[in-house]
Amino acid sequence: MVALLGATTLVLVAVASWVLPAAAGGKNLISSQKVEVDIIDDNFILKWNRSDESLRSVTFSFDYQKSGTDNWIKLPGCQNITSTKCNFSSLKLNVYEEIKLRIRAEKENTSSWYEVDPFTPYNKAQIGPPEVHLEAEDKAIMINISPPGTKNSVMWALDGSSFRYSLVIWKNSSSGEEEIENIYSIHKIYKLSPETTYCLKVKAALPMAWKVGIYGPVYCIKTTVENELPPPENVEVSVQNQSYVLKWDYAYANVTFQVQWLHAFLKRNPVNHSYKWKQMPDCENVKTTQCVFPQNVFPKGIYFLRVQASDGNNTSFWSEEVKFDTEIQAFLLTPVLKVRSTSDSLHIYIGAPKESGSKPVNQDYPLTYEIIFWENTSNAERKIFKKETDFIVPNLKPLTVYCVKARAHTMDEKWNKSSAFSDVVFVKTKPGNASNIWLIAGSCTAVFAILAVIYVVKVLLRCINYVFFPSLKPSSNIDEYFSEQPLKNLLLSTSEEQIEKCFIIENISTIATVEEINQTDEDHKKYSSQNCQDSGNYSNEDESESKTSEELQQDFV
Repeated sequence: MVALLGATTLVLVAVASWVLPAAAGGKNLISSQKVEVDIIDDNFILKWNRSDESLRSVTFSFDYQKSGTDNWIKLPGCQNITSTKCNFSSLKLNVYEEIKLRIRAEKENTSSWYEVDPFTPYNKAQIGPPEVHLEAEDKAIMINISPPGTKNSVMWALDGSSFRYSLVIWKNSSSGEEEIENIYSIHKIYKLSPETTYCLKVKAALPMAWKVGIYGPVYCIKTTVENELPPPENVEVSVQNQSYVLKWDYAYANVTFQVQWLHAFLKRNPVNHSYKWKQMPDCENVKTTQCVFPQNVFPKGIYFLRVQASDGNNTSFWSEEVKFDTEIQAFLLTPVLKVRSTSDSLHIYIGAPKESGSKPVNQDYPLTYEIIFWENTSNAERKIFKKETDFIVPNLKPLTVYCVKARAHTMDEKWNKSSAFSDVVFVKTKPGNASNIWLIAGSCTAVFAILAVIYVVKVLLRCINYVFFPSLKPSSNIDEYFSEQPLKNLLLSTSEEQIEKCFIIENISTIATVEEINQTDEDHKKYSSQNCQDSGNYSNEDESESKTSEELQQDFV
C-alpha cells in the first residue's frame, strides 16, 4: 500500500551472501548487500551497499531478464561499476511487464549471481514534480502545469490526460498556506490581492492508479496593478422553461458584456487551449447582467463559461469560470418549498418544480439540499444540509416569524453543481409546551394579583371611611339615658297615650323664688314654655317634678 500511495523511496531488497575465491592476499570476500530500485518518472536508479569498505577494487555488474524468457541480458549502464549506484534509464522496457535483476561482485575472480525480487516498473514508479509556468493578473494567477516526465515519456505515455494536480499557495510575506486540490493542468487562482507576491508549489497524482507524487520546487510571482474594470462576479446558470439563464453581478454601469464557452474535456489536455474558447450566441455586447440562450445550443456534455466586461476603452479580465453540465442542469431545477409550523419547530417539505412534471427532485441523481433560515427581525442566517425531502427543524423560538429558502446540490463533488435558491417562504411558529406552561403560570399570577389588589383597595376604603366619614355616636349623657331605659320602651309604642301635664309659668319672679327654695334639695331644671309632643306621645316627667309643680301652683293661688 505504501508503494501504491507513492512512498518517497521504492525499495527492492536482495540479501546475498557469497564467498569469493581467495584473492591475492588470501582473503575470502563474504558480502551481504541491500539493493534499492528507485524509479521516478523515466529515471531508473539502482543503489546498493558495499559490504567490505577495505576492498575498493571490487566491481559490480547487473543482468536483467524479461518476463516469459530465460535469457539474461547485460543491464546497460550497470556493468563493472566501482561505486554503489548506477542508472539504467536508457533501457527500453515495457513498463507494464515484470522484469528480474541479478547482481554479482567481481575482483580477479567473480562471485555467484544473486537475484533481486522481480518487479513491474510502472507499479514501482513514483510521480516526479511537474513543471510550472505562471502568468499574473491583478487579482488572479494563471498556472500552466506540464505533466511529469520527459516530453516523450514512456512511463506516463498513457496517463498524460489523467493527471490531477494539487498546489499549496501562500503570500511571500506570510506563513499562512492554502491548499487547492484536484485541479487541471491549466488552472486560475482568483480573489488575490493586487501588487502582492505569491509563492506556490505543485504536485501531481494519478487517482486511478493510486499514485501521489512529490512537491516540486517553489515558484513565486507578483500580481499586477489593479485593473480599472473589475471582472464580473457570482456567475450562475439556471434553467427557465426551455432556455438557460446565465446571471452575474457587476457594480459598474454603462458597460457591455460578452460570454464565452469551452468544452470541459479540453481542460484535461495539457496543451494550451486558450484559443479554443468560443463566443456564446446571443450573449455578445449585452448591456444587462444576464444572458438567455436556448437549450438546443449545447448538446449533452460538460462545458465551462466565463464573462468579460467592457466600457469601450477598457476591458476587464475574465470572470471566474463556472462549470456547466447540461444533463445535471436539465434536472437540477430550483426546488419548491412547503413549510408549516408546529410546536417550536418548522416542518419543511422540498417538492419538485413545475418544469419537472411533478416527479421527485432526486429521481435520477442523488442530491443534497442546502436550507437557509433566519428570523424575520434578524440577519443572522443558519444553514443546514439534508438529504431528505421531508424533515423537521426543531428548537426554534415560539411565536416568531422565520424566513426559509433552499437549493439543491449534487452529492458527487466532481460535478460541483448547485441549483438556484427557491423563493423565500415566511412562516410563524406556534407556541410550544414551554409557552403553554408560561401562559398558565402568567394567568394564575394575574388572578392572584387581581385578588390582592381588591383586598388592598377594600382595606384602604375602610381606613378612609373611618378617618373621613366616622359613624354617628350619641353623646355620653344621651347614651347613659338610653342605657337606663328598657329597649322595648324605645321601640314599642304603648296601647294608649300617656299625657304629661305641662304648666305655663307666667311670673318669672315667683319661679326664681321657688328655684331658690328648691335649690338646696335638687338641681335646677328648666322647662319649655310649650307643649312637647313626639309622634303623638307626650314625654313623662318623674314624680318629684310633678309634686313640685303642684306645690308651686298652690302657692301661686
